[in-house]
Amino acid sequence: MTHLIRKKNRQKAIDFAVWQNFTHRLEGKQFGAIQSVEGDFIITSPSHPSFIGEEFEILPTDYSNMGFKEIGAVFTDIEPLAHFEQIKRMVSVMDGEVLQFILKYNVPLEKFIRYELASRGYDENHLWCGFEKAEEIWLK
Repeated sequence: MTHLIRKKNRQKAIDFAVWQNFTHRLEGKQFGAIQSVEGDFIITSPSHPSFIGEEFEILPTDYSNMGFKEIGAVFTDIEPLAHFEQIKRMVSVMDGEVLQFILKYNVPLEKFIRYELASRGYDENHLWCGFEKAEEIWLK
């Protein structure tokens, strides 16, 4: 991403910067969100020459404290960020009885996800490492 990306919404800019940091982690690129003079938010590298010394938004280290208000914003957004759209779609297409079963019996979704990742044979940087190594990484 060499150009500046703009988002009107502060939270969406923060979420997009977090996603950019995740997807560009192997390249060592860092992104942040900063309010522009026009009032919208720019997603760019904090080392971008135009923003050296400027104060960027603080990015979350995880989403474990995401509340229903924030989740509602994702579900009702007419232009959601792609990664949140995929998560929303995954849940939206599941049968309601299955969703209720997951909640009632505390089905460990994190373990299901870890098992799926291990069965793909890739490490935490999405680099092929083989199935045995992937199991060591994901099935902790």
